[in-house]
Amino acid sequence: MARMRKAAAILVPLALSASIVAFAGQAESKLPQQSPINVTPESTRVDLGAPKLHVSYGRSDLLLHYDRKDTADPNGCNVRHHEESEKAEIESGNPYITLGTDPTQWKLLQFHWHTPSEHKFAGHGFPLELHLVHENVTTKQLAVIGIPLRAGASSTVDTVLAKLAPECGANVHLSQIDLNTLLPHDTSTLRYMGSLTTDPFTEGVRWFLMREKTVTQATIDRFQHLFPHGNSRAVQPLNGRTVTAVPHS
Repeated sequence: MARMRKAAAILVPLALSASIVAFAGQAESKLPQQSPINVTPESTRVDLGAPKLHVSYGRSDLLLHYDRKDTADPNGCNVRHHEESEKAEIESGNPYITLGTDPTQWKLLQFHWHTPSEHKFAGHGFPLELHLVHENVTTKQLAVIGIPLRAGASSTVDTVLAKLAPECGANVHLSQIDLNTLLPHDTSTLRYMGSLTTDPFTEGVRWFLMREKTVTQATIDRFQHLFPHGNSRAVQPLNGRTVTAVPHS
């Protein structure tokens, strides 16, 4: 019971601050460990001994570009594919994360957004979700930090998405963005094993879901105008998986 109360302390702020978002996505997968998921208190346990997540991002130059999935389509520049997004590639610096006492770096490769949020919390969703994709420099395994975004005060996301890169248009260069400010101050995480949320839906991805951050309504509107039908995948079955809640250190 005590563990459930601690898990709820992490989950409830996410759920209560969310607006319910209904959306259409791809059909549920038959694979056993697919993402995204709906996180519930019943599926969550607290692990106070889990390795802490250490973030070493710093400042980096970014290249924001439109991530096309329909390059073979002659009309692709005029059609929004449901797996496309705005993607920020790391051009300088060495942003990475580590876990516990293991010095192995998980290098930040890129980050992108989905609308509406792909993960749900007790059935609730957010207007946007930020995914920061990392790769283990030794094993090449992927780890993704997912951050729900709600309407509110301006943040670094507003800076990065101030000018969207058009499909089949010029990329946007951004200088010395403080990547640490993309994350919430409270780095409690909800962890589970899952997959990529776009084709080929590769499994074995380590997911770290964090508390929500804010972004202005203007930025939400601008991104959703680019993807009027959304670019999110539907939640997938847990299939017996447990979500591990690790409090902020």
